Amino acid sequence: MRIVIAEDDPLLREGLALLLRAESLDVVATAGTADEALDAIDAHEPDVAILDVRMPPTHTDEGIVAAVEARRRRPGLAVLVLSAYVEQSFATELLSGGVQGLGYLLKERVGRVEEFLDALRRVAAGGTAIDPEVVAQLFTRSRQDTRLERLSPRERDVLALMAEGLGNSAVAERLVVTDGAVHKHIRSIFAKLDLSPTDQVDRRVAAVLRYLEAVGAGGQPAGAPRGRISPLS
Repeated sequence: MRIVIAEDDPLLREGLALLLRAESLDVVATAGTADEALDAIDAHEPDVAILDVRMPPTHTDEGIVAAVEARRRRPGLAVLVLSAYVEQSFATELLSGGVQGLGYLLKERVGRVEEFLDALRRVAAGGTAIDPEVVAQLFTRSRQDTRLERLSPRERDVLALMAEGLGNSAVAERLVVTDGAVHKHIRSIFAKLDLSPTDQVDRRVAAVLRYLEAVGAGGQPAGAPRGRISPLS
């Protein structure tokens, strides 16, 4: 796994590089600004880019802009964005381009090394790793997409965990139900969200995107769970 790290805090930047190299991962370049990050991505063609949200010169959304631009330049590039705290508008801006090979984590997650490495590997493999705190805060907005109101409380729980990036077995374990029950709930979610098996899309990704678009645009599915989203797994 070839990695570029972009973080304006030299201590965190070098600490991340040391951590990843200790895991035998190939950190091919580090950068302190978004422009340097894009140059490094163009030069080294990494598998994954780890980007801080706030970088010079304005320390606002440079990392998000760079992440979107990097994925435009290199379709399929896995991107893991780190933020000091939940920034809802930035999260939804990033996720609007698709969720495959994409992660959005709080920096505190880096200190939980196994969780961080698991999220990084998941993103590198084309999966999704959305910090549960991001999902929980997105749940706090008023609903927009009425199709989400069709879902039962348990189906909403399943969809929320899907949005975190969990596979079916992990969802089953988290909710203490069988794999078969999760499959049944997911089939029902697809039906209620009008996602046909004949559509030329990945229905799982489409369902998560529909959910994220709704909550990110100001939507909170009726009955959405609050304060009980578990850590990444």
